[in-house]
Amino acid sequence: QVHLVESGGGLVHVGESLNLSCVASGDTSSANCMAWFRQVPGKEREAIAGISLTDGATHSVDSVLGRVAISRDNAKNTVYLQIHSLKPEDTAMYYCAAGRGFPFCMLGTPAKTPYWGQGTQVTVSS
Repeated sequence: QVHLVESGGGLVHVGESLNLSCVASGDTSSANCMAWFRQVPGKEREAIAGISLTDGATHSVDSVLGRVAISRDNAKNTVYLQIHSLKPEDTAMYYCAAGRGFPFCMLGTPAKTPYWGQGTQVTVSS
């Protein structure tokens, strides 16, 4: 079992940047792929970016391409998400997730993404 805890969310203004963190604990060897998702009430959960904990390969979706950077610090069991040039439509609950096999943990299915954090709210004010 992998336990994930996100932090770094909050209220920010349009154009600002935000750094989210996700700390993993427990049986971290059972997950070699971590990803960030976001969800707005009433809408489907959206994968934003993923990273391989094995070789650091990353993938970001087109909707945020050029505005996000995902990185990891394996020594700290932590994955980060930087979001730049924030827009009101970036307002959402952001979740950290983990699974085995990059980039398949970005699928969000129970089989590929079995571990989830509780989420951290990001609100972008204009």
